[in-house]
Amino acid sequence: MILTNDELKKIYFGAYEFEETADGYLKANQYSAEQMDYFRSALEMWYERCDASTAKTLEFTTDATEVSFEYRMTWKCSEDSVEIYVDGLAHQIVYVKDMKKEGSIRFSLPEGTHKVVIYLAIDATLLIRNFSIDSDYQIPVKNTKVLWLGDSITQGYGPLRSSESYVSIANRYLEYDILNQGIGGYIYDKKSLMKMPGYTPDKIIVALGTNQYGAETMTDVEEYYETLEEIYGQDIPVLCISPIWRGDNIDALPVFYRYCENIKAIAGSYPNIKVIDGLTLVPHLEEYYLDNLHPNCVGTETYASNLIREIKRIGF
Repeated sequence: MILTNDELKKIYFGAYEFEETADGYLKANQYSAEQMDYFRSALEMWYERCDASTAKTLEFTTDATEVSFEYRMTWKCSEDSVEIYVDGLAHQIVYVKDMKKEGSIRFSLPEGTHKVVIYLAIDATLLIRNFSIDSDYQIPVKNTKVLWLGDSITQGYGPLRSSESYVSIANRYLEYDILNQGIGGYIYDKKSLMKMPGYTPDKIIVALGTNQYGAETMTDVEEYYETLEEIYGQDIPVLCISPIWRGDNIDALPVFYRYCENIKAIAGSYPNIKVIDGLTLVPHLEEYYLDNLHPNCVGTETYASNLIREIKRIGF
């Protein structure tokens, strides 16, 4: 059977709102139109990446043997992947480098009833339509809505696999209903924090700072958390993950470490904000990084594992 777009929305996770083209493609946005207008006016790179698919997922349980959908790729940067997981394990991978601007993707499934997750590309914008499945399916229930704010590491650049961003990996255990508002190159910028009509998260995670550690003051960080509180109050739990290690400029590490300490102090001054030291999450070794800045697959697996451990330890 072919799902209508209204049916497709029910298994589509990671979207704040949807747009539909005249020819029936469905586009999922993780930002409000007002936020996207801001990014468009602020910096082209931010706007392109706020519009990306950012490893949004299609999730369901089924005994189907095949699923497929048509896609249109309207933008791409680095080439990662579209993947299907079956019962928590990677089952098939389609790489963006092998995808045309328009086409279809078909995944076969093993016999039996299975939990299925399809990860869309991270650093490309995919519109989809005519999602087809050859049996009935059940829609998962996710009870915890999490707004996850961050930069390219949170968006998922580094492993070059959509399922292998640290957010994707961690959520295979956490099972949050995530709105991933990570953007490549992003910073602590209060102007991007806007109330999104109809959306109130149960928790908020902030993982920012690595792109501005050379700033002369901490004003941007201070104003960011002030604005976050103005919008969401102090009843919503917030987790601050300070920047993870970076080895692309060893001489600047003292400045970087001092900046990280300042972030922890500012965030930790709020009663509803818990802080995790990012420097404890990924080893300070180039083997764990694509470019000594963005974790590779080994790095994101380590990041996610340690993050889950810390979330459990502090009771977030």
